[in-house]
Amino acid sequence: MALLTQEVDPGEVGLDAKVLDRLDQHFAHYVDEGRIPGFLVSVARGGRVAHLATHGHRDVAAGLPVEADTLWRIYSMTKPVTSVAALLLVEEGKLSLDDPVGRHLPAFAQPRVYVSGSGADTVTRPAAGPMTVRHLMTHTAGLTFAFYHTHPVDALYRDANLESAVLPGSDLATTVDVYASLPLQFEPGTQWNYSVATNVLGRVIEVVSGQPLDEFFAERIFGPLGMTDAGFCVSDEQAGRLAELYGETEGGGIEPIPGLPLRGRPRFLSGSGGMAASAHDVHRFMELLRRRGELDGTRLLAPETVDLMTSNHLPDGADLRSFGSRPAHDEPGKDGMGFGLGVSVVIDPTRTKAPTVLGSYGWTGAATTTFWVDPRHDLTVQFMTQVRPKTSHTLFQDLKRLVNESLTEA
Repeated sequence: MALLTQEVDPGEVGLDAKVLDRLDQHFAHYVDEGRIPGFLVSVARGGRVAHLATHGHRDVAAGLPVEADTLWRIYSMTKPVTSVAALLLVEEGKLSLDDPVGRHLPAFAQPRVYVSGSGADTVTRPAAGPMTVRHLMTHTAGLTFAFYHTHPVDALYRDANLESAVLPGSDLATTVDVYASLPLQFEPGTQWNYSVATNVLGRVIEVVSGQPLDEFFAERIFGPLGMTDAGFCVSDEQAGRLAELYGETEGGGIEPIPGLPLRGRPRFLSGSGGMAASAHDVHRFMELLRRRGELDGTRLLAPETVDLMTSNHLPDGADLRSFGSRPAHDEPGKDGMGFGLGVSVVIDPTRTKAPTVLGSYGWTGAATTTFWVDPRHDLTVQFMTQVRPKTSHTLFQDLKRLVNESLTEA
């Protein structure tokens, strides 16, 4: 186990300690009001942790506090890790962003696109072109999630028993074949739709590398980066540090709910959202990206590859709201945000809902976790709690505002 610690006083790296204290107090109110059980926040500049705070509980009923070594279900923050894994294979020449997915997963060789109808009366047509690895990484593949309830294809996912994105009792290979049997919502490359695409990418990684996804991650990413607690399951030794998962109640409070089945190796290895990690692990991963592919003398990716990953890939400067034209993505928070290879990217700070900086990138998780990298200010930021919300909140916007306010040096 490695522990994240504060390494430098905020003022030494151009951060205002008083504003950071105000940040802690702001989120402590969330805990005191029973809206989140506890939290960890870290802010690093130039690779040095200048602010690290914990408050509240990782397990409310047991009275166990959040600590620096607490383990968190990071859900969709797994996706950027899967993108890095795929880019390792791209650099080795074993995979190309423009490879048709069907080259590696034959079930996707002849995708069909939704035309009309619903259920058994659904009408489809052959796709005009292939679904590519790039489409998977940018969520422009035409895939979807069952829980959107905004399109007939979403309903077909539910009919196929994919409500939680995994066929119950099945492994990654079997589940991905079920995805392939369903029509695409749209022609690949023509829209952005957050989806099961990264699970498909995980299966591509398995086929191309010849390794199960968890073994590839451990050997090629976690080990080299010193991400000592990261993985798809927790050991008996780690289990006591795992935070309880909570859900938001109708009244705005929280209650314990089932989380990822992390005890024992899962049958379904989800590149979309299967990981648990400590704050130290997330910090190491953020630093790899901030340093453009190298950390402590270990280079995983070329600088140009990280630049490609963290650049907007949506066409003609489109953002997530305009290119993700479906009702599920019609949110003001998507204004000014583009998408790279597994991360969102700020393309117009004047239109974002929270104070942001051009070129900042990162992603979030379903249990209200987030990270971002701000290249302009040499910042990496993470926030960890464990609540699956039912309603939208301003927590991340508040966090970005307060971090932005803490900057005393450009």
